[in-house]
Amino acid sequence: MEAFLVATGVVALAEMGDKTQLLALLLAARFRKPWPIVLGIFAATVINHALAGAVGNYLTRWLGPEVLRWILGGSFIAMAVWMLIPDKLDDDDAPGTSKFGVFGTTVIAFFLAEMGDKTQIATVMLAARFTHDYLWVVMGTTLGMMLANAPVVWLGEKIVRRVPIKLVHGISAAIFLVLGIVMIVGW
Repeated sequence: MEAFLVATGVVALAEMGDKTQLLALLLAARFRKPWPIVLGIFAATVINHALAGAVGNYLTRWLGPEVLRWILGGSFIAMAVWMLIPDKLDDDDAPGTSKFGVFGTTVIAFFLAEMGDKTQIATVMLAARFTHDYLWVVMGTTLGMMLANAPVVWLGEKIVRRVPIKLVHGISAAIFLVLGIVMIVGW
């Protein structure tokens, strides 16, 4: 249960103001069909995070616990720094017209935008950290993505304007920093 709760909280906070959250806002404004967008975000996230979790699990077995402890500790600290850098939605990430419909466009756009993103990398690290809780990590990171993105699809800019993104990023950075220190120290 710890893996699920940590994964949910870390990803929900990390996703605030992230480019995929901006993509969710853009999709909502463009298509104005919240259910296919939310379902597309869910499908893309499950696929992406299941793959990322598998990579994290593989790394744990390949590197061994001692090496992995240092890599994860350093990675969590690097993620803390990365959280303080604001995200922008690149023109390449913006959805265009598509023959795939709202759901298909959302799945493709979200899956591609999530590649190498903070939350995908966090999923790899969390799956490596909680080796025996792969399913809980993937479920938690998916829930975290949905908690951050579904309200944006339904409520749009109203919610984005009211949430102090800098504060959320600061809290996220602090959590990643603590996780990094805990990994290195071995508590």
